[in-house]
Amino acid sequence: MKVLGKTNLWILFSLLHLIANAAEHEEVAKHAIKLHRGKGAAIAQRKHWVLENCRKLSGLLRQKNVVLNKLKNAIRAVEKDVGLSDEEKLFQVHTFEIFQKELNESENSVFQAIHGLQRALQGDYKDVVNMKESSRQRLEALREAAIKEETEYVELLAAEKHQVEALKNMQHQNKSLSILDEILEDVRKAADRLEEEIEEHAFDDNKSVKGVNFEAVLRVEEEEANSKKNITKREVEDDLGLSMLIDSQNNQYILTKPRDSTIPRADHHFIKDIVTIGMLSLPCGWLCTTIGLPTMFGYIICGVLLGPSGLNSIKSIVQVETLGEFGVFFTLFLVGLEFSPEKLRKVWKISLQGPCYMTLLMIGFGLLWGHFLQIRATQSVFISTCLSLSSTPLVSRFLVGSARGDKEGDIDYSTVLLGMLVMQDVQLGLFIAVMPTLIQAGAGTYSSIFMEILRILVLIGQILFSLAAVFLLCLVIKTYLMGPYYRKLHMESKGNKEILILGISAFIFIMLTITELLDVSMELGCFLAGALISSQGHMVTEEIMSYIEPIRDFLAIIFFASIGLHVFPTFVIYELTVLMFLTLSVVVLKFVLAVLVLSLILPKSSQYIKWIVSAGLAQVSEFSFVLGSRARRAGIISREVYLLILSVTTLSLLLAPVLWKAAIMKCVPRPERRSSI
Repeated sequence: MKVLGKTNLWILFSLLHLIANAAEHEEVAKHAIKLHRGKGAAIAQRKHWVLENCRKLSGLLRQKNVVLNKLKNAIRAVEKDVGLSDEEKLFQVHTFEIFQKELNESENSVFQAIHGLQRALQGDYKDVVNMKESSRQRLEALREAAIKEETEYVELLAAEKHQVEALKNMQHQNKSLSILDEILEDVRKAADRLEEEIEEHAFDDNKSVKGVNFEAVLRVEEEEANSKKNITKREVEDDLGLSMLIDSQNNQYILTKPRDSTIPRADHHFIKDIVTIGMLSLPCGWLCTTIGLPTMFGYIICGVLLGPSGLNSIKSIVQVETLGEFGVFFTLFLVGLEFSPEKLRKVWKISLQGPCYMTLLMIGFGLLWGHFLQIRATQSVFISTCLSLSSTPLVSRFLVGSARGDKEGDIDYSTVLLGMLVMQDVQLGLFIAVMPTLIQAGAGTYSSIFMEILRILVLIGQILFSLAAVFLLCLVIKTYLMGPYYRKLHMESKGNKEILILGISAFIFIMLTITELLDVSMELGCFLAGALISSQGHMVTEEIMSYIEPIRDFLAIIFFASIGLHVFPTFVIYELTVLMFLTLSVVVLKFVLAVLVLSLILPKSSQYIKWIVSAGLAQVSEFSFVLGSRARRAGIISREVYLLILSVTTLSLLLAPVLWKAAIMKCVPRPERRSSI
């Protein structure tokens, strides 16, 4: 122990010496700047300054080597000391090793700074690229140093924990334990083993993975934690609340999986966001109902008021959007419940041909206008495809509870419209699969046009194969599994409707998972789940609809509010003339193309429904938000084009009810009209 005492004293003396030398750094730096600028310094004085500081640096390096030798001797002395327990030896040795690393890293930092100064002096101060590269190298060095320091800190915490465990063991050996103390000690050991088993070393496992980048982030504690008085730093770290991380790009992150999974945690920001949306949606929906607008516009207005362009009170935007996606899933499931397979067989040719022709015509018009406006072909194809899609959830709300006006022998307009929208959802999955090719084409990384065309054809073949597999699976489920499954659910749910709701929800999730695995859109899986259940009869459909509709309505509120989060009224007001012209052009073009296509593929006896179907297709799908964000990140489109797509999509959705109501008033006889929106 004497050796330890002398070693610790020598280490403290070395540290004090380093601190004393640090006081000279500012003066040395000022003098170095003067020398570099050549102000008031003779050549002899410069040589003297260089020699003096070189001697100091050499002395520090020799002193560091002496301290390292002392530390090695101290480590050997600790390892030979029989009076120390293994835990104490581990703690002290680990402390000395960390101090060794600190000395070595300090030396490396000095020489890195010298090399950085040399590189900066040799470079051109007007060369921004060179300065940027130097800054990037310094940033990488700082990130690596931060990771090393964090690792050392974690190791010190582990060593401290072992020391505490050793002290507890010594105390327990020196006194007799009661039965309760022995039980608690066994529980403590079991809890320690549990923590070690369930703890995932995600940081250590992923920091060396290829493609992982080290980023500097800010950790912002909850307001509740900051408002506590007399709180220590360790208590803040162990607090059950959730911290928010903010990176240099202003992206905000929250905790998704804690290190200690034994303690329950809740995302209070997300809870507050959902509560706020629920409370504000009521007056907004009420107001829209009073003035004769669909309630969904009230929910969109709610999102606008609470989003970044309004009060900016929504903190968990990604989580709100994710929950809103379930509104789309249940909406399409209920659409499938009302979509009879017998009617689908009647209009499958129209549903297949119509969207394909419309998409091709939209791409053709887009390439034509892109040629006149000198827009890249990849941008023209992407924008045209985005604008060719229509909103399935919106049209589904139009059709809920509406009388179809189906005459004997005629084709039901709702069946044609839903069939075409489902086909557009399939096209969405195909387009997402082709997007990597568009990215390569936009970057100019492809090898030849022939290879790219071949790759696109292969992707189309894969999608068609996946569709065939999905429909074959649906046929098997309908023939052999659907009937027994529902009868079992119905029998088990007598007196307990939770089983029926859970069973139907599980079936929806199974179908969307299957379509997702087969690289087809999840929305198609939800629609097919409803269509399969509707094959069990009208009574089954009515029963399930009565249970699922309340769930759908609540989640649909979240979905439409999440759309409002991406509406920016100030941008729309600034560019209102341009946006109104673009929106009206898109709506009119889609309406005219739909009328033209339907005039060619509809039978003569059903030509009157082309106006209603065209009105339902004459808007832009909300999925253009998703596609636009991906394309902007990939560099296919610019920020300005992205904002234009968002604004045109929003305005087209606002115009959709007006056009739909006008088509219903014109084409549906008065006795058969009912409110469709």
